[in-house]
Amino acid sequence: MERIPVMRPWLGDEEAEAAADAVRSGWVAQGPRVAAFERAFAAHVEVPAAVAVSSCTTALHLALINAGVGPGDEVVVPSLSFVATANAVRYVGARPVFADVELATGNLTAATVEPVLTAATRAVILVDQGGIPADLDGMRALVDRRGIVVVEDAACAAGSTYKGRPVGAGAVYATFSFHPRKLLTTGEGGMVTVARAEAAPRLRRLREHGMSVSAADRDAADRAGGAPVVETYDELGFNHRMTDIQAAVGLVQLGKLPAMVARRRELAARYRELLADLPGLVTPADPGYGTTNHQAFWVLLPADFPMSRDDLLGALAREGVSARRGIMAAHLEPVYADVEHVPLPVTERLTRDSLILPLFHDLTEHQQDRVVAALRAAAGARTAAVR
Repeated sequence: MERIPVMRPWLGDEEAEAAADAVRSGWVAQGPRVAAFERAFAAHVEVPAAVAVSSCTTALHLALINAGVGPGDEVVVPSLSFVATANAVRYVGARPVFADVELATGNLTAATVEPVLTAATRAVILVDQGGIPADLDGMRALVDRRGIVVVEDAACAAGSTYKGRPVGAGAVYATFSFHPRKLLTTGEGGMVTVARAEAAPRLRRLREHGMSVSAADRDAADRAGGAPVVETYDELGFNHRMTDIQAAVGLVQLGKLPAMVARRRELAARYRELLADLPGLVTPADPGYGTTNHQAFWVLLPADFPMSRDDLLGALAREGVSARRGIMAAHLEPVYADVEHVPLPVTERLTRDSLILPLFHDLTEHQQDRVVAALRAAAGARTAAVR
């Protein structure tokens, strides 16, 4: 029996050839293709500048540094997120403060964040969980007047929209992931976008050990035959660079992004149709202010489901369906056991009772029907007619 994976990136000959071209060029580290990818991505998000880095985690790290967040500061984050969101706060010496999320989207809202704000709050990391856009304007209306910066963690949300524009367009800082589980992948990699072009140069220095002149600029000066350019290191930086090989793949993937989003939305709509008659089962949908790219398709089990989420994962696996637990809750992990927090009932329900079903670009209707049949069998329901 063919096993259906929970995800599979949409990669092909065009990406392979782009990567090979980068290798043949002799420039395989950060170079001209990274710069081209940054320009193309900034145009896609409708922002003045984008800075390519090694992951979304490093993008968050640099955004927090550039925002002036450091020791003694508090940063509000959702516990319902991959642990990297909270980790980035600790990287800069600040304290993560967990807030609950709303059930419909799995995202922070102004209502869930306001109770945990203090005089020490310096930033809010607003996650677009699973590609579902969070209400950025609602959050900024709450915190901008308090001098608190919102960093949008759009790791999952390339191709999603908020109020008719690409997710990230209205953010002071937005960060994106290009991990293979995301729609747009470069293998590993990330991007931080900025609302002001003047914020980008420091981010570019920070990703390259704080070097005042990039390797590409030094090479251009050498080729021009002028005096050698000697760089300086004016502040502590990091090795958060993307390679030209990755960027070459990213440029191809960016061109395919609209098709990826359209296909995933089509498959998600079909999932919702096939599962609509299962009592109490909650599936993701667009919020009123935006559209989701369906980076993941999760289902929330009702309280009276005949088996636990973990038992359901086992039942699906026996039918050749690879599913995954829902989004983790960082406050339940040992690494954050020492962090005091307010009650997080919605977070705990979502992480306990949800699971992620297979969804990828070339998922066939036959495979999708197998997934649905296995889930319905576990629920004790008859299989819906195939549409």
